[in-house]
Amino acid sequence: MFPNAIRVTDRFHIQKLAVEALQEIRIKYRCEAIDQENEPMEKSKKSNVNFESKILPNGIHLNSYLPKVVISYIITTLNGLQNQIKRTILLFELYPDIQKAYNLTQELRGIFENTRDKIIDFAKLAKWHEKINQSGFKSFNTISRTIMNHYQRILNYFDNRSTNASAESFNAKIKAFRSQFRGVRNVEFFLFRLTNIYT
Repeated sequence: MFPNAIRVTDRFHIQKLAVEALQEIRIKYRCEAIDQENEPMEKSKKSNVNFESKILPNGIHLNSYLPKVVISYIITTLNGLQNQIKRTILLFELYPDIQKAYNLTQELRGIFENTRDKIIDFAKLAKWHEKINQSGFKSFNTISRTIMNHYQRILNYFDNRSTNASAESFNAKIKAFRSQFRGVRNVEFFLFRLTNIYT
């Protein structure tokens, strides 16, 4: 039906994979922080000594710090609220690997936002892919393999900088329309109604 159509991998799916990889690193460090506190806590219970957990300069306990850091700093740049910026800076001081992973995520975002040439983007993606391999972050392996396997479709984005946002929006409208009637019994009539309403 569409002989001139070109398949495009949406940039937001690629960026989402990077954010999820960063989240995985954050969760790993949170689990380690909880484990580090559990051991001395158990010892203090056995010896009937009051246990005091480590308190950070901003007054937050270490084991509860990582989940308190709002995840919006991952998706946006550091131009948010002042207290959020302070928390992020402290987080990066405590966990340099999270800062490194964050920088990789932001670099990928920058490639999609700032690059206008397909050839330049291919070179930048190749360099970014090499940085991922050198970083040693296993959580980034999924996005690394995705770029390797679908690089042509990813690069097609830069022809018209097109995403599937309009298709996703239309799909949401169809789902809302279908839910109004508690499902679809007659598919042909449902498609006929959709055609008349949305064309």
